[in-house]
Amino acid sequence: MLYRLEVENFYSLRDHQVLDLTIAPNVPDPDRRYEPIFPGSPLRAPKVVAVYGKNASGKTGLLRALEFVFNMVRAPQPQQGWPSQIERFNDLASCSRPVKFAVELGGAMNLSKEVLAEIERGEAVSWGVYRYELELEVSNGIVTRILNEALRQKPDGNGKWQRVYERDVSGQIKDSASFSLSGYRHLLNTLGPTVSVLASFSYFQHPAAQQFVAYAARGLFQGASTPPFANDSIILNYLTKSPLEVTRLNKELSRIDVGIEAARIAETPQGPQLLFKHSGLQVEMPWMLESHGTQKFIKVFPMLASALADGGVAVVDELDNAIHPAVLPEIIRWFYSPERNPFRAQLWISCHAVSLLDDLNKEEVVICDKDRNGGSTIYPLMDVKVRRDDNLYRKYLSGALGGVPHIG
Repeated sequence: MLYRLEVENFYSLRDHQVLDLTIAPNVPDPDRRYEPIFPGSPLRAPKVVAVYGKNASGKTGLLRALEFVFNMVRAPQPQQGWPSQIERFNDLASCSRPVKFAVELGGAMNLSKEVLAEIERGEAVSWGVYRYELELEVSNGIVTRILNEALRQKPDGNGKWQRVYERDVSGQIKDSASFSLSGYRHLLNTLGPTVSVLASFSYFQHPAAQQFVAYAARGLFQGASTPPFANDSIILNYLTKSPLEVTRLNKELSRIDVGIEAARIAETPQGPQLLFKHSGLQVEMPWMLESHGTQKFIKVFPMLASALADGGVAVVDELDNAIHPAVLPEIIRWFYSPERNPFRAQLWISCHAVSLLDDLNKEEVVICDKDRNGGSTIYPLMDVKVRRDDNLYRKYLSGALGGVPHIG
């Protein structure tokens, strides 16, 4: 489980921001909303993370930071648009200050070939937490290269951080028993200044690197900088090639009461078309005549279903945009259900739907706020003095929790 994110000098996140979502063992969880950070861990993290805040408060920047780290880990070549995807904070002091990221998550320890074989055989292995750090150089306002990169582990979540590997500004790497350079040291000569060690070494079949990249590949993002189904033709092509996904989609469409009995892919002279049978209507309706809300739900459904099937991380910016507030709790309940979410997938969303706060615990809520100098502050609601029986909806609108606009 992903439980910690740190960002500095990225979009409106000027100062070092730490989002720690660890939940103590004594917090009750009758609805199974939390999962151990790793098997056997006394600490837990929420399956659903909802980010609230006024417009331009830093919500999208936070999700983009998470997306950027995932993309850096899994991309064997420099990201398309580098460095345009990396916006440092827009003041003079930040134009030559590094951009920094760090994430922490649970996982199997010491991913050597032997440990990977034990995992494949279903044998018991040691678990713990990992910390991935990335620091990027900024020169005259432009991000130019990776300054430092490191992966560390803490077996059983205890003690000091142990090096898995560390990379310095010259591209030199200090390895370890769990990330040996034996047989791969020649790759140091071709390691690009804007490509991560994990992505580069995974491309050349380094076994430990491949495992981390496989995890990053399960990160799915929509609405931040690279929405996968933003184009109508993309979602149509996806559903045309995925009949099982259409079957799953029909089941959910009938449950959320949008008047659709079934959707199907039909071959027409213009090519495949997505048609919808509505209750009481004679002729099937084409995609272009469906409501914006129905289209939004259909576009986001495949990535949510994929995350639930693979134990990934689904990140959706403004999930509530065009989706009815009554449908939002149903979507987050998918991630609570052990049957629908057997592999501990996580859902990160930003939204303005205040009514959803009635369906969330304080451990699942993150607040973004912005000061008068344009810098964003991010904090989990766990850091605010809120009782478990408090009405989060009322407290948020009253301004007691922060993150609401001051009008007038």
